[in-house]
Amino acid sequence: MDTTRLIDWSPVLHIMLSGMLLALGPLSWVWLRYRKVPIPQRLQRLTVLTLFLTFDLVLFGAFTRLTDSGLGCPDWPGCYGHASPVGAQAMISEAQAQMPSGPVTHEKAWIEMIHRYLAAAVGVLILTQALFVTWLAWRARREQTQPSSTALRSSPSLHASGVPGESLNLWWPWATLVWVCLQGAFGAWTVTLKLFPAIVTLHLLGGLVLLVLLARQVVLHRLTSGVTQRQPMPVALRQFSVAAVLVLLLQILLGGWVSTNYAVLACNTFPQCQGSWWPAMDFSQGFSLWRHLGVTSDGRPLDFEALTAIHYAHRLMAYAVLILLGALAWSWKRHGFKAAGRWLNILLLWQFLTGLSNVVLDWPLLSAVAHTGGSAALLLCLSWTLFTSRAATAVTISPTFTRPFA
Repeated sequence: MDTTRLIDWSPVLHIMLSGMLLALGPLSWVWLRYRKVPIPQRLQRLTVLTLFLTFDLVLFGAFTRLTDSGLGCPDWPGCYGHASPVGAQAMISEAQAQMPSGPVTHEKAWIEMIHRYLAAAVGVLILTQALFVTWLAWRARREQTQPSSTALRSSPSLHASGVPGESLNLWWPWATLVWVCLQGAFGAWTVTLKLFPAIVTLHLLGGLVLLVLLARQVVLHRLTSGVTQRQPMPVALRQFSVAAVLVLLLQILLGGWVSTNYAVLACNTFPQCQGSWWPAMDFSQGFSLWRHLGVTSDGRPLDFEALTAIHYAHRLMAYAVLILLGALAWSWKRHGFKAAGRWLNILLLWQFLTGLSNVVLDWPLLSAVAHTGGSAALLLCLSWTLFTSRAATAVTISPTFTRPFA
């Protein structure tokens, strides 16, 4: 395909319409299902649903990548300049005839376009939330400037969620909207740069950050409505939790680098790799970040030792993360965060089993998608616990806890 046509805006309105139609389903369900509850509570339900659908979108993005469907439509935002693979059947058939197992097939084209439709729908939901919060904040301000307005005074839930409250903080929904637009740009670059590993990895990371932004809004809604109360957490434990989030993000980046470079099967035994505790590896090639898929920065084919280095670095880091998060789960349970500690242990076990099955079962699709989902769930668990906690005003950590983290 001509490189000048990698970006073809002609179907963008149709794709936006598809996203709006898909978003209309969850919007209508929330509005009708919770039509008897106050408007701010409906906004809370919509935010929870958007978080759930965004999590599903991250999983479907992993499915798209793992089925080699990232270039199922080699242009953006449509498919050969059409809004769906239906209009591009002739071009897809021609590409598939030339390379039957190549990146463009009818099945892969549909997988890629469904991912784009779902992404457009999530974008519409996030835009709706931002506009909704802005409208509620405007009404709350009008209530403050017009105290004689009986209609607004008669809505205590709206008044309770006014501008001074956290749930109507305009920064979070609009920051989320800006971020989802940036994610769309990374989606475009993923296609136009032909699955450039660094871009694909950052696209995965961006999806996880989007989950955290939405989780932050859900927590703010719950705190304002009184459903959730902030629980005091010792300062040292909060610092340990923040450090754990940063380490987990680094591990997720390593995992994304393994997946985008197709290095999962470079080590097909456990716990050793290729029958050795330290196999032949080329870290300089493997972690040369700005290069195209399958080649070095100077265009030579990537050596197998480079793929081994990518895989084994992720595996070694996984051992450290498992120990670190296991210690964090134990510390959480000791200081009153028992449910969060249990969930963290469950997710750690999930990640260990799905990661192990990827190696010993020859990278099954279901396990690979589940491993990505476990990473997202771990990040949400850590973020949610931090968002629902506050720094303790007094030092409540016992000496046995302070020594390791002093």
